[in-house]
Amino acid sequence: MRQTVRGWRIHSRAPASLDDLARFCNRTIQGRWNYYGAFYRTAMLGLFVYLDQRLEQWARRKYRRPSRRKWRSMLWLRRMKKIAPRMFVHWEDR
Repeated sequence: MRQTVRGWRIHSRAPASLDDLARFCNRTIQGRWNYYGAFYRTAMLGLFVYLDQRLEQWARRKYRRPSRRKWRSMLWLRRMKKIAPRMFVHWEDR
């Protein structure tokens, strides 16, 4: 699954908005969660962390302020999770 996420090249989609990325990713993430989440949750949780890292990298390229420090992009993503917890499938409480 990591290869699939890597193939999406999220970090290079700087012109796209976060909503666009969510629409692009959610269908595949939901399908994988439905299949693997029942019996192999730990692998899915590792994938979710990896996907969040890719979103942080995207934010560093898109916005000027998080681009200077890695921790700022982490804070930005944490804020986005609080503002819109249902934007990405893996952000919802499970």
